[in-house]
Amino acid sequence: LRRAVERDGGALRIAGETLPAGSRVSVVAAGKAAPAMAHAFEGVAERLELRGIVVTKDGHARRLARLASCEAGHPLPDSRSVAAGRAALAVAAEASPDEALVVLLSGGASALLTAPLPGLTLAELRTTTELLLHSGAEITELNCVRKHLTAVSGGRLLAATRAERVFVLVVSDVLGDDLGTIGSGPCAADASGYADALAVL
Repeated sequence: LRRAVERDGGALRIAGETLPAGSRVSVVAAGKAAPAMAHAFEGVAERLELRGIVVTKDGHARRLARLASCEAGHPLPDSRSVAAGRAALAVAAEASPDEALVVLLSGGASALLTAPLPGLTLAELRTTTELLLHSGAEITELNCVRKHLTAVSGGRLLAATRAERVFVLVVSDVLGDDLGTIGSGPCAADASGYADALAVL
């Protein structure tokens, strides 16, 4: 993360774009490496106004200076995962057009940041995930299904925000580094359809 984000005086440069000192930035961090990524981001963005949520698996949370941190179920989502998913959607939705949204993703984000789509229950989502995990399904197949069951995945986190500048910084645990597969692609367009998910099942 420190290679991707650099401080320029009081400003911050991400992917060649500058966020001036005092800029308001909403942050959503999810995954097993989320606390470390968020800690590093807080350090380099010391002159920016930060708000947001950091969610990781049990036993991995750390105290952060400006961002709220919580733990949730992994590899199977639980009620805390649903609360975290809804909180992440709220952070994205509350970001105004003149703010930036920074999303920090790492392995495990799919289970940690979730919320069943209308008509589905957490129990159904857990059972489906568990069956796929035990079936030997590849991560691309598992996340193809999850993207059609949850309110955060498949680009829905990105669709929830009004922020005109969105930065997604990713630590990949997926061969090929497909952004639609890592964390079930909360900020990536979903190239799959319901027929693809049904074929996996």
